Amino acid sequence: MNRKSSAGVSSSVAGAAAVVALIVGLLIGGIGLGPILSPAQTITQTKTVATTATVTAAAGLTGEVTIGSLLCLSAVLSSYAENERVAMDLAAREVNDFLQRAGAGFRIRMIHEDTACNPATAEEKIRSLNARGVKLVVGPMTSAEVRQIKSYVDANKILIISQSSTAPDLKIPNDFVFRFTTADDIQGPIGPRLAKLLGITHFLYVWRGDAWGDGLHTVSTGEAKKLGLNLVFELRYAPDKTEFSAEVSQLNAKVTELLNQGVSPDKIMVEIVGFDEVVAFLSAANEYPNLKRIKWFGSDGTAVTAAIFQDPAATGFAEQVKWINPLFFATTPDRKARVDAEVLRVLGRSPPDAYSYAAYSAVWAYALALMATQKYDAEAVRAVLPTIAADFLSLKLDDAGDLPYSDYILWVVKTVDGKPRWVEAGRYVYASGTFEWAEGFTP
Repeated sequence: MNRKSSAGVSSSVAGAAAVVALIVGLLIGGIGLGPILSPAQTITQTKTVATTATVTAAAGLTGEVTIGSLLCLSAVLSSYAENERVAMDLAAREVNDFLQRAGAGFRIRMIHEDTACNPATAEEKIRSLNARGVKLVVGPMTSAEVRQIKSYVDANKILIISQSSTAPDLKIPNDFVFRFTTADDIQGPIGPRLAKLLGITHFLYVWRGDAWGDGLHTVSTGEAKKLGLNLVFELRYAPDKTEFSAEVSQLNAKVTELLNQGVSPDKIMVEIVGFDEVVAFLSAANEYPNLKRIKWFGSDGTAVTAAIFQDPAATGFAEQVKWINPLFFATTPDRKARVDAEVLRVLGRSPPDAYSYAAYSAVWAYALALMATQKYDAEAVRAVLPTIAADFLSLKLDDAGDLPYSDYILWVVKTVDGKPRWVEAGRYVYASGTFEWAEGFTP
């Protein structure tokens, strides 16, 4: 049986899922999970729901069940991790309120573990969660961590939903890894395609040397070559790198060489792929006038990161060069509004990263799957998860358990009312492979 398909779900589980659908149809209006059912319900259906829900709660899952999370709370991506923890805690509160109103016999609780974006630490944490009986996990955040723990979660039947792992080589059917985001075979071509649109002829690539960065580099540079761009500089740096004076000097030397050869600065683009350590790279780049004359592009690893605002030099550089960062977008307006409001209330920042919406949805997906299966069992949950995600959360997954495609919002740093912030500069439309720009913005 292909576990990332609902075809093999037993009739009893399918029946439980139908009960959930009816209950959600009655109660979900206050939660707003998306277009899951027809808007009208008959009186007869209402009576059936009330009776069935009572029986299910009494005979099925009871007590407190745990959902774990693996987050980079103390390292690069920490601002993302903070956003996502807030989003998951919000979802857990909403879930428990929903379960109470539904008459369900169980409640959920979250356990957040800090991996510091370290693959070895991620494995330690997943082993610890397993020892405590936790079989449903949101995260880890990075593809390097997912790769590290994949064999363990598959062997021990621990289900994980990563909100932000995007490495293409982790698109594997029939495993215990789901990813509520698109893989980088979708993101990778965006930078080179923008470069081609802008008339760029010389393309330079700097990237974080881990599973995610290497995968994105392969896709992006392959697209650049396909489009006829001159790939004139490639620099791979270690994931634990925090100081970039030597690397920036090398980049500047190459850009200066191109300029001295007569290449116009508006024909040169740097794509830099990394996490929060990129802030230090941009801060160092601010010292070189020639690096401010060319085009810059980023990635989902730095889009809307709050870390950049801790470094005025990096902030100023990013705004001056109109550093564009793409970030996938797959949520509903009401879900986005609730998560945005909660992150602003708790952390005082806006907007959060799109992976916060994915993390929020993952908690809801687990809760509704538990309600459908009425048992804390990773295999049972994964059997219904694709249907739950598609019908209840508007997230249609592919055979590997990933989102197959998405549009990407294009973010830039801009000073608004005297304060720098991330703003939407445009959108990459996946279906057409085209770019749309916000009024007044010129890339």
